[in-house]
Parts: sequence; structure tokens; C-alpha cells
Amino acid sequence: MGERRRERHWTEEHPLHNEKTALRSRLLTERRELTPEWRETAAAALAEHAAPLAGPGRTVAAYVSVGSEPGTRPLLDALRERGVRVLLPVLLPDNDLDWAEYRGAGELAPAGRGLLEPTGPRLGPEAVTGAALVLLPGLAVDRRGLRLGRGGGSYDRVLARLAAAGARPVLATLLYPHELLDAVPAEPHDLPVDAAVTPSGVIWLTR
Repeated sequence: MGERRRERHWTEEHPLHNEKTALRSRLLTERRELTPEWRETAAAALAEHAAPLAGPGRTVAAYVSVGSEPGTRPLLDALRERGVRVLLPVLLPDNDLDWAEYRGAGELAPAGRGLLEPTGPRLGPEAVTGAALVLLPGLAVDRRGLRLGRGGGSYDRVLARLAAAGARPVLATLLYPHELLDAVPAEPHDLPVDAAVTPSGVIWLTR
């Protein structure tokens, strides 16, 4: 009961939390309403626009989309075909992310929370600092580059790790067109992404 009272107190004292929760709920509902056929077409278009962001021989930190997220499967294969080394996240018990190399759809295995993860050797959380491009999942991005995630904090740790290492990869979020907003609720410590990639193209935001 004490934990529930503390949680209620936190949300009452932090209206930004409630604003983020309401926006997440609306955006997730809108994603679920998209037809599988439309999402498939969108995934192919996302691959076409996002794959050229990294050249051959570079490293990209990406992720495997699940559910109604903007699809990344065509993009992952398109990157490999371009000679790009692709790293995928492995969720750790504390919500931090380890990384392993993507070697094809046949080497992905079901993991907790409905995720698919690579089966290859773990490279450590610091592996992301060698990426030239980092693709971050998100529910929305605004014109300042501020991203609304799902609230788990995993990618906040990734961004903090990149900053601590002095790494400056291109940061991009894959979105459906209506998820590029004028503003999303943000806190002072939130770090912006450089670009939003939609089925219509790449929108540069902060560079």
C-alpha cells in the first residue's frame, strides 16, 4: 500500500507524467488501428529512406520492431546488403541494453516482453558507442527532436552512455507520418534526436 501511495503522490505532483501517459495511450491506440497491409508498405518505405543513412563498413545500432511499431525487418536486411554492420539490443534484467550483431532473421530468438533478440555473442553495453547511426524506437518526436519513448528508460541509458563516451552518432527515430508532432512533453534532461524517418522520407531536426 505504501508503494501505491507514493506512486499516486508522484503522479499528482508531476502533471508531466500524466501528460506523457495520456499521449502514449493515444499513440499506441492509433498504431493498433493501422492495418497490417499499411504497416507492411510503411516498413518497405522506411527501409528505402533509412538504409542510406549509413555507408558500407559503418556500424548501425538498430532494433527489431514488434507489434504495431514501424517495421524494421526490411531495413535490417537492407543495411546488411549494403555492407553495414548491424547491432541489435539485448535487454538486461535492470532494463539496460547489451548488444549483439545481427546475422539474419534466422538468428533471432524470442525473449522476454515479446521481444526478439540476436543469438550471437554479447558485445557489452559499450558496443553502441562505436555506431555511426543509432536508431531509437519511439512513439513520437517533435520539431525540436525531443522523443517520446515508452517510459522504460533503456534508451535514456543509451543516450547517456553515448554522451559520456564523447560519441556523436546520428540519432534517428522511425515513425509513422502522424507521429511527428509540434511538441511532446519533455523534461530538462531529455536529449534530442537528429532526425525522424517516416515512410515519406527523412526529416532533419537538430543538425
